[in-house]
Amino acid sequence: MSAVVEVAAAVMLRADGREFLLAQRPEGKVYAGYWEFPGGKVEPGETVRAALVRELQEELGITVTACSPWLTRQFTYPHATVRLNFWRVTAWDGEIGITAPLEHSAFDWLTGGEAPHVEPILPANAPILKALSLPTTMAITMAESEGVERQLGRLEAALADGLRLVQLRDKGLPPAQRLRFAEVVVRLAHDAGALVVINDDAEIARRVGADGLHLSSGALAACAARPDFAWVGASCHTAGEIARAGELQLDYALLSPVLPTPTHPENPGLGWAEFSQRISGNTLPVLALGGMKNEMLAGAQDAGAHGIALMRGW
Repeated sequence: MSAVVEVAAAVMLRADGREFLLAQRPEGKVYAGYWEFPGGKVEPGETVRAALVRELQEELGITVTACSPWLTRQFTYPHATVRLNFWRVTAWDGEIGITAPLEHSAFDWLTGGEAPHVEPILPANAPILKALSLPTTMAITMAESEGVERQLGRLEAALADGLRLVQLRDKGLPPAQRLRFAEVVVRLAHDAGALVVINDDAEIARRVGADGLHLSSGALAACAARPDFAWVGASCHTAGEIARAGELQLDYALLSPVLPTPTHPENPGLGWAEFSQRISGNTLPVLALGGMKNEMLAGAQDAGAHGIALMRGW
């Protein structure tokens, strides 16, 4: 069995966080004409970050000044098995596009969540496009403690302010009330262009036309195959649970608790160093949960998170 080739792949993000760069492989290379995330092979003794910086200097003529790990995918091509280490690149010196790319035929900016207007795209990169369309902030409802009307009012305000991902939790509500609550949440969210996932209730998710299903850690452990929804995620507390979510080809995971919460102030949480360790090598986007506030998004992403999930702070 041939050795796995380590590759550094750059998800170049513009300031709005929605547009990302794809580059076209030149003539003379394997898969010439295909579009990919820029980057290249990690040389012996080189870190992924160092390889990323070097490759972008060589390929695009820029110098990376801010980047962070995101996720890792392994893919077997006819000519090689590659492990693609995707890193977010959010700041750089130099101007992409003033001159032609140094090692590509062309490049273009795409918007997450929209159908790509360039093709063909390398097979290993196709799943990454969906991951890039996942919003970076998730609001988790808590109507049981706050009250349904107050939650709906807060939700309307948050959606107007840009919230685009909602997890409907509230499993303690009476079934009929939870169903009615879910119907209103889905209507409000869809009117704003936001996604809604329902916690642990596939029947309600289908009845109200939700976008997906969110599995509790218990449901994840019992799950034998990915549920049939456009979006499926899971609550995780260990690296093993995140790996299991990846094996089931789920779309995201939540890892908690990162910091102390009002509900469990005695629990110090994982802390950012342990959080980073537990998501190292993850194959799917991971959102940090537990003690999160909106202003923590950038710090969470520096630690390798896709984004944050909030119960009280949204």
